[in-house]
Amino acid sequence: MSLGPRGFLTDEEKQNMPKVTKELLLRILSYLKPYWPQFIMVFVAILLSSVVGLLPSLITGRIVDEALVGENMQLLIKLVILAFLTLGLSQVIGVLENYINAWISQRIIFDMKNQMYDHLQHMPHSFFTSERQGDIITRMNTDISGVSSVISGTLSSIVSNTATVVTTLVALFTMSWKLALVGIVVIPLLILPTKRVGKTRWQLLSESQAKNDEMNQLVNETLSVSGSVLVKLFTREEEEYERFVKVNEEVTQLALREQRSGKWFHVIMGMFTQVGPLLIYLAGGYFLIKGDPAISVGVITATVALINRLYRPVQSLLNIQVDFTRSLALFTRIFDYFDKENKIVSRPGAKKPNMDCPRIDFKHVKFSYDPTKPLLTDINFTVPGGQMFAIVGPSGSGKSTVVNLIPRLYDVCGGLVTINGMDVRNIDLTYLRENIGVVTQDTYLFNGTIRENMLYAKSDATQEEIEAACRTANIHDFIVNQPDGYDTEVGNRGLKLSGGEKQRLSIARVILKNPRILILDEATSALDSISENAIQDALETMMKGRTSIVIAHRLSTILKADRIMVVKDGVIAEQGTHDELLEQGGVYRGLYETQFRKILDMESEQND
Repeated sequence: MSLGPRGFLTDEEKQNMPKVTKELLLRILSYLKPYWPQFIMVFVAILLSSVVGLLPSLITGRIVDEALVGENMQLLIKLVILAFLTLGLSQVIGVLENYINAWISQRIIFDMKNQMYDHLQHMPHSFFTSERQGDIITRMNTDISGVSSVISGTLSSIVSNTATVVTTLVALFTMSWKLALVGIVVIPLLILPTKRVGKTRWQLLSESQAKNDEMNQLVNETLSVSGSVLVKLFTREEEEYERFVKVNEEVTQLALREQRSGKWFHVIMGMFTQVGPLLIYLAGGYFLIKGDPAISVGVITATVALINRLYRPVQSLLNIQVDFTRSLALFTRIFDYFDKENKIVSRPGAKKPNMDCPRIDFKHVKFSYDPTKPLLTDINFTVPGGQMFAIVGPSGSGKSTVVNLIPRLYDVCGGLVTINGMDVRNIDLTYLRENIGVVTQDTYLFNGTIRENMLYAKSDATQEEIEAACRTANIHDFIVNQPDGYDTEVGNRGLKLSGGEKQRLSIARVILKNPRILILDEATSALDSISENAIQDALETMMKGRTSIVIAHRLSTILKADRIMVVKDGVIAEQGTHDELLEQGGVYRGLYETQFRKILDMESEQND
């Protein structure tokens, strides 16, 4: 399990927040490009709404001056009805605008999630061994949902509020430039608080997202099937609960601090926006009393209504800086994943060579996860086509790493891995992996039926082919004795099956794939000797005519190999047949005396 927090941004990154560059904006707007026709519809709706939205305020001025002061009841009724109709029309246009905008937002979420999932699927194996699953899930779901609203919502908000501000200012200065100037004098007072709050909320959001990652990771680890069993067996429920409460409290406090900073911002903005109407009443009253012919009670009333209409979009435009600043943290995180390069890809002009009876060569291969800590050093060996090659060695010696280089789960740091003389990096990656079957000791089954897990190897397989593969792996009888047969649910990670049943199903899946190269990485480790003997013939049948590499701990499996390679400390310590290696009296003989013979004796006792 992951222990302790990991910050999402370093102190240096927090001090150097990403700047809003042309490249960044173009990258963000690129997600809107497929939906320009819909956005133009939103733009037209915004313009109509901005113009129609002015009418109720202007009509209010006429109601006061012409209907109320003039005591004209008929005109009053007409103006009220007209104001009601224009208000209703404005709302209908607003609903249409919001719907189209929401549609655009959801399509962008759809596109970004598809892009993220496709990108992550093609990331190298090293990415998934180094990244926390909680981080991946957060960026895939929470972060993308957050930024999509910025792309669609913020952009339309800018257009909408700008249109409202422009049309309202035109109306204000048309009615009375004096009162208009009085009303807009408070706008500069809104700018300073906005900048301060934007910086504060950026920092809080960055920290909050990091803590959310940590909480997601904790939940994923402790509430997964395997994790929950581990917690129970070690009676760590109380400690894990306290750990969760601590992280949850930190998330809550950060959220409260962010909301508090936003609330104070709105309080200050509210105070400033109330000053404008008061100043208009004061100045308007002064001009009216002094007998200014351009000023009337209706003009003052309409100006106050329009100035209130002006402040709201001005606040929103200033808030956009705050919201967009907050969202930069999300964009940074998502683009950080998109910018991670997958170097394990098919090269241009990659070939699809004949893979019949493939010969595998390792030529001066070097590999390391960390450049300062070499794992494999100058590995040289050949597996002739159609032969079985066994790799043995102490735990952690690099056995699994050797076989992982063949299907290019990792690429060599030096030297070559070739198949029939061709560098595996020059072979089409999909074609390469289609011709390699791997069975590991860590069997993974998807949460679905036995049939669905089998079809993962060959999506167009017939029922007869599936059953034939399962018979070969000695799992068919078990399956047909289940109430639902091949439609039996295996559960999360296949935990409704025993270890041996999962392993045999995994072997059946590889048999159905029918690969040219077979890699068995401790493939029978989950089986007892009786179960292993039951499928040993099946494995031997499957390996006939195929180039096979077996990492094994059972002497019975090793003895069947055409050649044995002993790996220790990242180098090939010995190579040869079983008898040759025993005669050398080296590492293999030591393993035989301490490990293989003990297992052989235990198997003999079980069989007896």
